[in-house]
Amino acid sequence: MIPASILAALIVGGQNYVGGQQNLAAYCQDSTINAIPMAFLNKFFSTGGLPEIDLGNTCNATSNGVFPGTSLANCQFLATDIEGCQRANKSVTLSLGGATGVDSLASDAQGVEFANTIWDLFLGGSSDTRPFGSAVLDGVDLDIEAGSPTGFAAFVNQIRNLSADASKQYYVTAAPQCPFPDAHLGDALNAANYDAIYVQFYNNLCGLSTPDTFDFWAWDTWAKTVSPNKNVKIFIGAPAAPAAADGYVDAETLGALAVSTRSQFSSFGGVMLW
Repeated sequence: MIPASILAALIVGGQNYVGGQQNLAAYCQDSTINAIPMAFLNKFFSTGGLPEIDLGNTCNATSNGVFPGTSLANCQFLATDIEGCQRANKSVTLSLGGATGVDSLASDAQGVEFANTIWDLFLGGSSDTRPFGSAVLDGVDLDIEAGSPTGFAAFVNQIRNLSADASKQYYVTAAPQCPFPDAHLGDALNAANYDAIYVQFYNNLCGLSTPDTFDFWAWDTWAKTVSPNKNVKIFIGAPAAPAAADGYVDAETLGALAVSTRSQFSSFGGVMLW
């Protein structure tokens, strides 16, 4: 098993790729989980200039309908679960992109504009089209798996600007793939302040199932010498089930690796399960 001391920093995300995904409230009853990135906001600019979200079997445009004049799914029923999770001291964030994400940012100016939209729709701003109703999410996660890093540092910096005087803390995280530097977020990671990096140590040769090429050391070096936030935490991203992604390892193997990594690298933050 993964030791409880490691599970105290367990992050869980998913989109029902394997099947059997439970509702949000069920995961928030698990005392070993302390953060949930909901996946994904998979299209940045769509009908009416607003984004699209697809949360798998939890909420999507086809099953749950959209706001008039947009392609943005109406998931306001999730407000109760989100707010319940937050009362249980779980952070709930929104993951942007994903393997099938189809948008990128053309410029820093567009990154700022997009940050303003995300702030108004999901975070501390206001809008008539808030997909989660009264719920105010705890931040955003960048899972950018295509295109260039253009505009993403500006996006993060604008989220930081908007939240600077907020009454609650907002988190910004990213989920790069393990080859260093990341092909799609590398420059953006170097130019903005992130709280945590959930490195995807799967679907790549540097994954958990190939221990000889497991490169946590590269991300630890980046955290300590390059990242603008020298307190940024690096997480081991792992598949939660054999069918979730290539490179699955069992809980005993993952737990032993987490303990070993924590003992060697001070940037270690915990485990993220996809």
